[in-house]
Amino acid sequence: MNLYQQRAANIRRTWALIAGFLLIVIAIGWLVSWYYEEQAILYLAVTIALLTNVFAYWHSDKLVLSMSRARPASREEFFDFYTVTENLAITAGLPLPKLYVINDPAPNAFATGRNETHAVVCATTGLLSLLGRSELEGVIAHELSHIKNRDILVMTIAVVLAGFVAIVADIFLRMSFHGGGRRDNGMGGNALILVLGVVGIILAPIAAKLIQLAISRHREFLADASGALLTRYPEGLAAALQKIGAYAAPMKRISHATAHLFISNPFGPSSGKRESWLARLFATHPPLSDRIQALVGK
Repeated sequence: MNLYQQRAANIRRTWALIAGFLLIVIAIGWLVSWYYEEQAILYLAVTIALLTNVFAYWHSDKLVLSMSRARPASREEFFDFYTVTENLAITAGLPLPKLYVINDPAPNAFATGRNETHAVVCATTGLLSLLGRSELEGVIAHELSHIKNRDILVMTIAVVLAGFVAIVADIFLRMSFHGGGRRDNGMGGNALILVLGVVGIILAPIAAKLIQLAISRHREFLADASGALLTRYPEGLAAALQKIGAYAAPMKRISHATAHLFISNPFGPSSGKRESWLARLFATHPPLSDRIQALVGK
């Protein structure tokens, strides 16, 4: 599979996962509506989830930069960072994003912002000192691809849906303990539906989180492929990922809320060690070895 085919396949997989997300939301909405015979619960849950996540999306760059303790990167201090980003932004047809750095020896980077004109690319000082120019180009192209591919929007949709599932599941379970639904009005032959529904709602937040993580992993593969197409030199990004993977120590200041944004797991990447299927299932990033193999076929 070449890079063009990989990019198309990852786009299809991502939207298939979004469709699966929507099916879970629809199923939960139907069950809660059927059980309580009351639409107000759904409207409340949707409103809370949407308001919370729209705020997070609108202010995502400020929130992430503050949590990461990032500072603006000056052209004089980080000349290569600036010139590489300028050249690639022109090639990609993007406005120059704001550039920030994090004082951390662990090599890593991320992109954030609500759209192309309000975008940010941030790199650690460890990444900027470790990588050669062609490797830095690979990483910056990866981050610009996140912006070009509207990954922030896609991940926000995933967060909105996951938040909706978690909120509705919590409301349903809390209220079911106090009665007031069809259980108190005589279930008859619908008892099995209720039991299966409750089990499904308990498991739904877990399923929603797994889908969100799967979307995050597919967006990394997509950004790798798109970045390689932008530079026309996949070996540069592959070499950068190898160096990032060789630095096993985690970043100094990290959060589970922002871990999926980084090019590599900020809690410590794993480039060659064989991971269990369960670890991969709950990972925010695909193994670096798989990403390198997808780029250069080795």
